[in-house]
Amino acid sequence: MREEDFGLLFYTMKGPRLYFLSSGNLLSCGFFGSGIGLEEWLAGKGGGEDVFSNRLQALDSALRALEEKGVIVEC
Repeated sequence: MREEDFGLLFYTMKGPRLYFLSSGNLLSCGFFGSGIGLEEWLAGKGGGEDVFSNRLQALDSALRALEEKGVIVEC
């Protein structure tokens, strides 16, 4: 995994493939393994409730998809 301007870039040897997560500065490598849930992590980033809700939903879906593909182990 590597942080980029657009968000995060994930590498997997199954393929090999690259996966882009367009999260901007909402997620960093520090999120993974922190033990902090996505909702709590994003709450620390601020933003209005509607924006927060949309971001949470979009990122949660994207992380679940990466988990299903075996790119990340647990989210």
